Amino acid sequence: MRDTALLIVDLQNDFVHPDGAYGRAGQASPEIAALPGRVKPLADLVRQKGGVVVSTQFTLVPGRGGEPMIAPHLKKLRPFLASGDFAPGSWGNQLVDELGPADFAVEKIAYNAFYMTRLDWVLRKNDITRLLVCGIVTNGGVATTFREAHVREFDAILLEDGCGAFSVETHRTAVDALRPVGRVASIAEISAEIEAG
Repeated sequence: MRDTALLIVDLQNDFVHPDGAYGRAGQASPEIAALPGRVKPLADLVRQKGGVVVSTQFTLVPGRGGEPMIAPHLKKLRPFLASGDFAPGSWGNQLVDELGPADFAVEKIAYNAFYMTRLDWVLRKNDITRLLVCGIVTNGGVATTFREAHVREFDAILLEDGCGAFSVETHRTAVDALRPVGRVASIAEISAEIEAG
């Protein structure tokens, strides 16, 4: 297990907590809200057996005047995002309390958690070769990060019930599209394998 990391993509307060940016804007999803409780036993097990927990935090870096620098496509999709949302070091930017703190946290500015971040460096410095990937959204940050992990030759396993999207159909479609990329498994399957050594 010392070569294994549970990679939690974007399960942070501004996405998941009712008082976060998405919750305040009425963008909640019951599937997403259930994820921290579902992932927590696996996170505890990974740590107990010698693995590490790495979280990625979607971050909106404040620009001139304090307004967040938002990609045009995201601003169009999420016009409610405002100053202070997903800001570096803020409560909203942090991994949800139920799962935190992570052993390593990596800020990211795009869907792909490897893009212009220190994620690859953190993983390789810790001799991580296997990634258990979970988080949100299945069709966005999870999918792009999972594909990139494959390209970088990590043994990436997608935790199907550890991911979520804003609709069940979108989640299922994204999972099916990732099956040719790498292994897809349930939290229970992976937990049993870890327990069995």
